[in-house]
Amino acid sequence: MNFVTNFLDWFRPPAPEIVENNISPELLKKVRAIQIKTNHLANDIMTGEYVSAFKGSGMEFSEVREYQPGDDIRLIDWNVTARTGQPYIKEFKEERELTSMLLVDVSSSGEFGSIGRLKNEISAEIASILAFAAIKNNDKIGLIVFSDIIEHYIPPKKGKAHVWNIIRTILDFNPEGKGTDLNLPLEYLINIQKRKSVAFLISDFLAQGYENTLKLARQKHDLIALRIVDPRERDLPNVGLAHLQDAETGEAILIDTGNREMVQQFVELGQKEFEKMKTFFNSIGIDIIDIRTDRPLVEPIIKYFKVREKRRGI
Repeated sequence: MNFVTNFLDWFRPPAPEIVENNISPELLKKVRAIQIKTNHLANDIMTGEYVSAFKGSGMEFSEVREYQPGDDIRLIDWNVTARTGQPYIKEFKEERELTSMLLVDVSSSGEFGSIGRLKNEISAEIASILAFAAIKNNDKIGLIVFSDIIEHYIPPKKGKAHVWNIIRTILDFNPEGKGTDLNLPLEYLINIQKRKSVAFLISDFLAQGYENTLKLARQKHDLIALRIVDPRERDLPNVGLAHLQDAETGEAILIDTGNREMVQQFVELGQKEFEKMKTFFNSIGIDIIDIRTDRPLVEPIIKYFKVREKRRGI
């Protein structure tokens, strides 16, 4: 089987009879649409960057060889050395297989978008791209869907059918909760994923009081935050009096968007909150990627992967 045939086979959905038994026509249409959007991104662009940025999470024993001047004496295999009478050292290779976890926020604040695409739709596209990239590299991929409760969990596995199950779940999920509690998915990740994983936390981060849990999760896992932002959350056009309602709590306020001083205070407050969050994340070793609903969503991810690759000294 040549490369092109193999590539196309990976990104085709499972056999029609399997699809028809497990998916509605409406959802199948959504899945195929996301497939078209993410195919070349995941394979032609994301996969190469993904491989470089997320090499194995640990080291595994490879073989022993004779000691050579300059080798680290701490790697000497004393059992083999004693048996042969010659010094031998252990060699290790980087473990290539990864386990990736997608932590996807489906709270009500994601049901907002000022330019035609909702934040939750952007989250679904990002998760789809990352899932395709991971599985194309023969890595396990799992999913935690959350709001102010743990909505759904899919254990990490390999395989094309498994990825399609993840994509289908993300696209067709109807959450029970409305709010956002970031402690829950982080605690859940710590408890169910014993080995180190690469965890992508996809959310708008409109939440409070998760800092300690974030630190604990970072100690165990390679955690990357992807923040979904709509431009109207950073600035407000002059449309006169406007009612702003919190989708999660229902709380509403009336603001005069013609009062540019008030709007500027609104913008500055939001920017200060983001800078404060970003500073905290960086202080505990977590990178945060800003994804805007009014801009191409892949570029900031690729940019981050390249920075991470350089950071690894590759």
